[in-house]
Amino acid sequence: MATVDRPRQTRRQNGSRTRRLFKHLLLITLGVVMIYPLLWMLSSSFKPNELIFRDPAIWPTQFHLGNYVEGWSALSNPFHRYLLNSAVIAIASIVGNLLSCSLAAYAFARLEFRGRRFFFAAMLATLMLPIHVLIIPQYVLFSELDWINTYLPLIVPKFFAVDAFFIFLMVQFIRSLPRELDEAARIDGCGHFRIYWRIILPLSIPALATSALFTFIWTWNDFFSQLVFLTNPDLYTVPVALRTFLDSEGESAWGQLFAMSIVGLAPIFGFFIAGQRYLTQGIATTGLK
Repeated sequence: MATVDRPRQTRRQNGSRTRRLFKHLLLITLGVVMIYPLLWMLSSSFKPNELIFRDPAIWPTQFHLGNYVEGWSALSNPFHRYLLNSAVIAIASIVGNLLSCSLAAYAFARLEFRGRRFFFAAMLATLMLPIHVLIIPQYVLFSELDWINTYLPLIVPKFFAVDAFFIFLMVQFIRSLPRELDEAARIDGCGHFRIYWRIILPLSIPALATSALFTFIWTWNDFFSQLVFLTNPDLYTVPVALRTFLDSEGESAWGQLFAMSIVGLAPIFGFFIAGQRYLTQGIATTGLK
């Protein structure tokens, strides 16, 4: 019987290895297809303008480092000014989202108050509202407050828990924490704020890190809102500054645009690599698949 089962087992192992090999090759192929535009942009950033669309090869035939040098100082301000502007907005947005969304999530997850389910459902319903529906009333409101052409419209709302996705993510995480911790802290004389600050917040590091990562990426890449509220070139962020490399009437500086796009993507890659472990842990522990 053993001699009969051994060839069958060997065939099963070979079939399993073949399927795994096929899956890995398929994933590698899909990965290459997905990152091809990025590789092409990186390659084009080292090509002269006249060869970018004439030479489609990924590996440049000649390297032209002048795109980075010229692109850095091609606009009205050095490019590090726009990187700094984006960093200020992104960091302030992270602080605002983490504070306000975690407080709102604690209220929904731990407090018992009238209408909690209704308000939670209404909060989730805001996820279906596109930014284009809200941008006009927001512009009118911020214009009345004389906030146009400042960073306030992009930062202040973050301190009022306007991102329902992060509230939902943190609610799911806080609900997974045992309530016995709250009861033990309450016996020691802790109120709701001390429970939130001393117990819930330290245990919610994965969810907080996930929220910070997504906030940074979404804020850094935001173009529409920043284009609407910012008109002074000195206040431009990276996405808005990159748009100025394109000239609808004259010749666009494609090489410089691609070079500064690579520079603008570097902080996103760095932030993502630094928080990747917390990102997977936060998503896994909040039930988001």
